[in-house]
Amino acid sequence: MVDVREWSRVDTARLLRVPGVDDDKYSRGVVALRTGSNAYPGAAVLGVEAAWRAGAGFVRFVGEDRAADAVIARRPETVAARDVGRTRVDSWVIGSGTDAAERAAVESAALSDILSGSVPVVVDAGGLDLAPGATAPLVVTPHAGEFARLREQLALATHGVRDRVADVAETAHALDCVVLLKGAKTLVAAPDELVISISSAPGWLATAGAGDVLAGVLGALLAGNPGMSKAQVAAAAAWLHGHAATLASGAEAGWPGHPIVALDVAEALPAAIEDLLS
Repeated sequence: MVDVREWSRVDTARLLRVPGVDDDKYSRGVVALRTGSNAYPGAAVLGVEAAWRAGAGFVRFVGEDRAADAVIARRPETVAARDVGRTRVDSWVIGSGTDAAERAAVESAALSDILSGSVPVVVDAGGLDLAPGATAPLVVTPHAGEFARLREQLALATHGVRDRVADVAETAHALDCVVLLKGAKTLVAAPDELVISISSAPGWLATAGAGDVLAGVLGALLAGNPGMSKAQVAAAAAWLHGHAATLASGAEAGWPGHPIVALDVAEALPAAIEDLLS
């Protein structure tokens, strides 16, 4: 039996860092994203938007030309280039809006370099197949289908009775990293720790691109909270993401709310942060 802890609003607020008079754009956290593709440039836009809106002081983008053009058109504050140069990076986000089956050898090599470094990496979607064997501190963020494929890659058995808590704990142990399993009830597990459960999101959050937004939020909170438990940072990112969706959809105080798109969630992040800090 795996113990489960329910994550709360108060827990999340503890990990929202308010910049002080001595902070600058670097001390607030530098997030680098290697996401999106010419086929799926929107994923890059959503992740970058979310990283900025969740409080990053500096956001770098490294990706294909069409994705980079879309990012700059939406968020001109972003520095887009073929690499990060000598800029320090406090967290990476990779994989969103990419397809492992279409990945070129040069891209695999670049991602492998990131995954063998010392900087925390959020690994989403098309980067998940590279997580086994990585030595960087990871937070992997699969949805249910990606999680099943990841477990198959790890040769972990499929249980006759579905048990998401046991499965996410087992997967975190096998990968030796934090696993954030997305769903109506999101679960976060780290090796040999309690599993954290997050249930702050309305049903309207089940929309295309929401995971790209979550990856950007997580990148920003990891960059802004060095030295903190990555499982707790991941739980805070998931709770904040869900709360932003609640505000964006109007699903508060018993109201059913209304449909939203992923960009609505990213745009609601500042209001969600203000609400949590008030």
